[in-house]
Amino acid sequence: MKDITQLVKTEIQKQYKSVRKFSGTSGIPYSTLSNALSKGIGGTSYKTVIKICNLLNLKQVYDVDITVFNEHCYEICTMLDALDEQAMHRLKTVLDIEYERCTKNNVKKLHERILVAGEILDYEEANA
Repeated sequence: MKDITQLVKTEIQKQYKSVRKFSGTSGIPYSTLSNALSKGIGGTSYKTVIKICNLLNLKQVYDVDITVFNEHCYEICTMLDALDEQAMHRLKTVLDIEYERCTKNNVKKLHERILVAGEILDYEEANA
């Protein structure tokens, strides 16, 4: 539930900028949202969790995973459903290559930054 709570927090921040604004838009009392986000969404009523997830476009794809499922994801899933085995193989190959490239770059970026006296500095700044 911790992952779901964090995902909800992140999406509220990204889409509404604040819990108070989301509360006003959703009609869910601020105290309910605040409580759910501080103590974990697991103690919140099922009806409220479903309402929150629907408003944030969060959908359960697998039994344990909840993810952002917006119009782009829906469009991609619809297209995937129409692909034959050869096209699916090609797409998977390209995705594997691009995923490795992107995750390798992110790891590289993290390694190029270091923590100095409580501040994250670029490698060049730390060695100056």
